[in-house]
Amino acid sequence: MPPFIRRHFWIFGILNLLVWLLAACGEPTVVRETLVSSVISDPKTFNPYLQAESSSREVTAYLQAGLTRLNPDTLLPEPELAEKWEVFDEGLRYVFTLKSGLRWSDGYPLTMEDVDFTFNQIIFNEKIPTSSRDVQRIGESGTLPTVTLLNESQIEFILPEPFAPFLIQAGASIVPKHIFLPTLEQVDEQGNPLFLKSWGIDTPVHQLISAGPYIIAEYTPGQRVVYRANSHYWKKGSQGELLPKIRRLVIRIVDSQDTALLQFRSGETDSYSVRGSDFQLLKREEDRDQFTIYNLGSTLNNNFISFNQSKARDPKSGKPFVDPIKSQWFNDIFFRRAVAYAMHKQGYVDSVQQGLGEPQDSVISPASPFHLSRQDGLLVYDYDPQKARDLLLSAGYRYDNNQRLRDPQDHLVRFTLNTNSGNNQREATGSLIKSDLDQIGITVDFVPIAFNKLVEITDQRAWEAIILAFGGGGTEPNNGSNIWRSTGRLHLWNLGDLPDSRAEGVEVTEWEQEIDRIFNQGTRELEFAKRKILYDRFQVIIQEQLPLIGTFNPLVLDAIRNRLEGVDPRPILGSLWNLDEIILAN
Repeated sequence: MPPFIRRHFWIFGILNLLVWLLAACGEPTVVRETLVSSVISDPKTFNPYLQAESSSREVTAYLQAGLTRLNPDTLLPEPELAEKWEVFDEGLRYVFTLKSGLRWSDGYPLTMEDVDFTFNQIIFNEKIPTSSRDVQRIGESGTLPTVTLLNESQIEFILPEPFAPFLIQAGASIVPKHIFLPTLEQVDEQGNPLFLKSWGIDTPVHQLISAGPYIIAEYTPGQRVVYRANSHYWKKGSQGELLPKIRRLVIRIVDSQDTALLQFRSGETDSYSVRGSDFQLLKREEDRDQFTIYNLGSTLNNNFISFNQSKARDPKSGKPFVDPIKSQWFNDIFFRRAVAYAMHKQGYVDSVQQGLGEPQDSVISPASPFHLSRQDGLLVYDYDPQKARDLLLSAGYRYDNNQRLRDPQDHLVRFTLNTNSGNNQREATGSLIKSDLDQIGITVDFVPIAFNKLVEITDQRAWEAIILAFGGGGTEPNNGSNIWRSTGRLHLWNLGDLPDSRAEGVEVTEWEQEIDRIFNQGTRELEFAKRKILYDRFQVIIQEQLPLIGTFNPLVLDAIRNRLEGVDPRPILGSLWNLDEIILAN
């Protein structure tokens, strides 16, 4: 997902807003001019191009800006830092002109040199392990655009062929050249650029430079991130007033969604991302506690269980990343389809979401115009445990005297399923999946772990099965190319040989290669109807092969206190997409 969409997409989910300051005595004091948000788990990095998990993206969202952003009404790209763009050579050459007078939060001028630096030396730099590079690749060869600095206020992008998502990808977050250039010129003992250690969580916050509405004023691990308004923020209000109107934010770092709920109900926060299990409780309190629950429709996220299908080996030890016995199960399409039939998705919706959602079939959300429904021909796996058993038996599995499943080599079918602890919905879903698979004789060891640990084991391929969600990436399918392309950094079920995560013997299947071709063609095709046909085929392949098995699509429900004035909830963008213009009533 490109950074500028992440900024808008994540903002609505993290501003659960009210405020407290530490008084001289050390006790929290409520200050109504400040907003507080909550996030589950600490960030791993403040560097926007090294982020791989939501907590890091959430806490840096307010520091970022790009050449383009999404228009809230049309959801099409419009200028952000750019004043305008011009198109030449039948869509193969774009020239952007920068707004005048832009500055970084430290007062340095923000110019097209920063834009040139961001693309050519950060995003396009193969020494930097960033998934932002994946969504910039064009055509079968994966060619990157040619970016040329024309002057301080103009830059040129030349494309090798038509690229439908280009203006979206041009919205990548711009970083300050004067801060990061030395980190590319210097290397550590292993020869890696110091950029890979830049803006870590141990970086003094005054060194974190912003182009967005806020800067970070304080970070206390395990407790909070405090923001104050960026005095050099480029945007002004309709009357020329300074933005953002709310001058201070606090994000509390909490240990679970339950804690976030308790803080909202006790009046400590002004917004909360409502789970289905919370809805009835909060609906009864809506008038009394003066907040409104907004229904923004289906989430764009992919919520899924996945099996590690990697057949690769660790180049250092020569050992396979996945136990070869279990790898045979995970690579068996009959096994994955049996699991899909055994999962009672409607039960997950009813139990975990209290009915506020629907079973997830396609990996493209119903909120997207590219969604393929079952009515239009998508293969689905309705709950049918007997069919699951029959599939397994037909594939050579058998049941022992205790009705436990054994594979054709008589190994007991048992694996470990991980998710991130503190996410109550995923923990509840994991328990239900464990119970469902037990009904077809599969033993699941369900082990929730800390999110940062979860990221670590996926990067190292040291996992068997996992429950996670991928951000939806807006309405452009190519925003998920870092997931779906076989070379993508988030292609976690069969992660490739990456510069910072080496692997020997990576095998790319024929269906993965077909998806690569679809994404190449999909970005080349400019007509929506023809693109839709291509991405329909992509959704069919995913449902046939099941690298990810969907769980459910919850409704996006945000509870926002009524004292926030100027709230303008929008599907896709969220409840607080226009945070810089929102004010707090007295």
